[in-house]
Amino acid sequence: MAIGPSAVFNNMASINAVDRKQRSQTILAGQGVPFLEHLPTVEDEDSARIRPVEDVARRAMALCVVARKGEGLAHSRAMEIIEQYGLESAFSPNEHSFVFDPDPAERDKVQFSWKYECYWVMLWALNYVRELPTPDQVCDVQTAVQIMVDRTAMEFVESSKLRAADKILDALDLTYRYDWACVDSRLGQTVIPDWLNCGVVMERHRALNWLVGYPDDADWDDVTMDT
Repeated sequence: MAIGPSAVFNNMASINAVDRKQRSQTILAGQGVPFLEHLPTVEDEDSARIRPVEDVARRAMALCVVARKGEGLAHSRAMEIIEQYGLESAFSPNEHSFVFDPDPAERDKVQFSWKYECYWVMLWALNYVRELPTPDQVCDVQTAVQIMVDRTAMEFVESSKLRAADKILDALDLTYRYDWACVDSRLGQTVIPDWLNCGVVMERHRALNWLVGYPDDADWDDVTMDT
């Protein structure tokens, strides 16, 4: 059965899942972020199927290349990095079309530059960075890029240590609820604090959903951020 936050909440939700939801709501209340009391739980440690560490590491490296090209990395240099790290088959169809285009559209560059936020989630999940801070600003791009630059592809994979499932699920549950607040705000139905960066939240939500295989072990381009 596919895992993820859009599963219907019912009386069978585990104690861990309910406790996780309550912890997230306590954080949101303390930050002045609105939340929906009956928004479902995410699945728990017993049912979650976290992606294998090698898959997460390759997804991270692909995201780094995509984001760097979005930020303005020269096409020739992007091709060199792809060959150097053996990433020719690591990209999703949408990413492949972008990264192998020698002259992508400016709107696509902007869109893909946001993938630094997904990359940061992968770095966190692989224990390269210590935390996912409150989503009030974009990630530390220079540090994120340097983590990959300082390692070969083999070193990057071998140094990766997947974070415990409960920590990934904690981050997913909280991000899911941040995203609900962002979506509800866009619909004009609630007011969120000015500091909450909804672009960061959306990208984190995508990355965390992919990490837990939601929905239905979807490929990267098919991941949804249901709220």
